[in-house]
Amino acid sequence: MASSLPDRVSLLAELKEVRRAGLVRLRGRTLPAVGSAAEAVSATAARTQGAAVETLLRLAVSRLDAGTLRTAAEYTLGLAQGTRDWPASSRRARAASVYGVSVERFRKDHEVMVLEQVAEQIVRLVAEAGAPSGAAAAAEEGAGTHRTVRVRAADRPVTLTLHVHPVDLLRDVDVVVSPSNVHFALPEQYKSSVAASLRRAASVCGVTGDVLDDPVQDELRKWTARHGTSGRAVRPGTVAATGAGALAEQGVRRIYHAAVAVPRAGTNDYDVLPSDVTRAASRALAVLADEHDRFAPPLRSVCFPLLGSGRGGLPYDISLAAVWAAVEAELARGAGWDVHFVVRTPEAAALVERIPAGIRPAHDRRATGRPGGMEADPRSA
Repeated sequence: MASSLPDRVSLLAELKEVRRAGLVRLRGRTLPAVGSAAEAVSATAARTQGAAVETLLRLAVSRLDAGTLRTAAEYTLGLAQGTRDWPASSRRARAASVYGVSVERFRKDHEVMVLEQVAEQIVRLVAEAGAPSGAAAAAEEGAGTHRTVRVRAADRPVTLTLHVHPVDLLRDVDVVVSPSNVHFALPEQYKSSVAASLRRAASVCGVTGDVLDDPVQDELRKWTARHGTSGRAVRPGTVAATGAGALAEQGVRRIYHAAVAVPRAGTNDYDVLPSDVTRAASRALAVLADEHDRFAPPLRSVCFPLLGSGRGGLPYDISLAAVWAAVEAELARGAGWDVHFVVRTPEAAALVERIPAGIRPAHDRRATGRPGGMEADPRSA
């Protein structure tokens, strides 16, 4: 039976209430529109209304365009790392700084726009969850954020886990592979790439949002100093392992920085070769094997984004084929790793789900070009 769509006006009013109260103070709040939407979208019953509402909000915000809109929404609603207990005034001030406007202007203009966009995504989520007959399965498949893909490596069956959401929402995955340039120079935290998102989520922030500790950046600098590569490029395919900082609270224990992007002289662009992506993925698995027993419990799970498919310019299918070549070879040798993929778009998710049928990168375009009719996702690398 199709779910009736929530009223946008009611959703907006209740989202404003959530903004004022904050996620830690939702107990006892009357939120009929948001609560009903959370119930309609949730595949399982949440223990509390607050938990169900937070899950819904994270899902809706993750669908917003990367950059100022999504970042402002995360701060406004207290979804950004370390902000769930911030007072409403501090969250509003930080969101206003994202747009570079005064708090008053943000309150009157940008904040309303941001919450309206969140409300729109909630309506779409409810529509997908309540799609009738044959469309229901398709909508559920398209909207689900976690899926399993059963493949064969050599002669044995293997199950992959596919995450369709921002990389900083990962939970309980031991290792995340993060695309990097060959200088291991991390992007600024306000950027929307995988590397920037992980750096931001791993940082420790104060009550005003100031970064108190940037552990991933610090560890990566120590790694380059220890290996004598400070100030110069490493060979493409090199992998540097660091801790995960504040992401440890989400069950993420290590970040493997994979050098796949070679800066193009005199530009802001990068070149990425599929062979370097395969080499980096293979090296990441070798580092995982080396570190496996150094932790308690031992490291077991590893998550790959589509390396090089952002500013690196690789089409999704070529990036996936390059990563999968390394992963399949490792699994075919009998490795027992729990392998995950994290992507942001339905197009990328569909490709991962087609791994069992074989990945066939198109050959009618250059390897560093864009897929026909599809722009590479700038959030993927």
